[in-house]
Amino acid sequence: MKITRLSSLAAVSAIAALSLAGCAANEGGTDSAPGDSAEESTLSGTLDATGASSQTAAQEAWVAGFQTTNPDVTVNYEPTGSGTGRENFLSGASDFIGSDRAFDDEEVAAGGFGACTSDAIVEVPLYISPVAVAFNLEGVDTLNLDAATIAGIFAGEITNWNDPAIAEANPDAELPDLAISPVHRSDDSGTTETFATYLAATASDVWTYEVSGEWPIEGGEAAQGTSGVVQAITSGNGAIGYADASQIGDLGQVHVGVDGEYIEYSAEAASALVENSPLVEGRGEGDLVFDVDPAAATDGAYPIALVSYLIGCEEYEDTATAELVKAYFEYVASEDGQSAAAENAGSAPISDGLREQVLTAVDRIQVG
Repeated sequence: MKITRLSSLAAVSAIAALSLAGCAANEGGTDSAPGDSAEESTLSGTLDATGASSQTAAQEAWVAGFQTTNPDVTVNYEPTGSGTGRENFLSGASDFIGSDRAFDDEEVAAGGFGACTSDAIVEVPLYISPVAVAFNLEGVDTLNLDAATIAGIFAGEITNWNDPAIAEANPDAELPDLAISPVHRSDDSGTTETFATYLAATASDVWTYEVSGEWPIEGGEAAQGTSGVVQAITSGNGAIGYADASQIGDLGQVHVGVDGEYIEYSAEAASALVENSPLVEGRGEGDLVFDVDPAAATDGAYPIALVSYLIGCEEYEDTATAELVKAYFEYVASEDGQSAAAENAGSAPISDGLREQVLTAVDRIQVG
């Protein structure tokens, strides 16, 4: 395995984590896509990628598995955040990116993706994970909260843990007379956009802000990236925030109200929400973007699901880059790749039907 020096944007901790994953892989890790083996691989070269921090644990597993069966390939993934990843793809600084939201219609229409030789891109949903509402409250492991209460907390209208709105839904919990400390992302984040979309769709009378990847309210505690939010919640008794569920560890968990039930997050419950959502219309054949509506969650579906994408070009100038991106995306979409991410990150493996759609889209990657 080769480890190369990344750009100045590199996060040292991320490099260490992915380097360790790659080293472990060369000592014997997960299998690659069917038909590949280390002896058979003719691929070589380096891919530099940036993007969603929510994908960090999954990318560790994917890099390890891919490099095991392709020992002359190095994949460098920097968890810079989705917004920075999209900027890097537009500028041509990244061969592919991970992003917690797809490029929107205006961005796609504008084109100008610096890594590509055409304006046609491949966007495939390969990391599906619930976004947890996590908290740190001494003596309390779980709480039932409906959408209006969650929105009220993050809008600054519910400010104490013994507020009647919380107490009525949790009669058996010993709620302290303690100020609530909401934590949000400081960076432009698809996780923020996913959470804000949920609030706007399910509690629009409370959450009246425009949905975007940037937190719209002054005040509260801001933290960089998924790991920063988790650390901020962990460090403060009374803190609450939102983060990719795979990374919240032992923090308290909110069971979210849906149709009179309180739904615990799980990979299966998150996958159910996405599987029942339609594709956005008017996109290219390689552009698989789902229109996920949290307000439509029913039958045990968890309503806050992060659908994170791998994004590449349909056409690359360099043959080796096109081959490597295509092979990497195929591995990530494979049963082995999805299982590796589920084990390492707690994500929801895509269905066989979605895998077929994804592989058809990925097959469009070529040299321009």
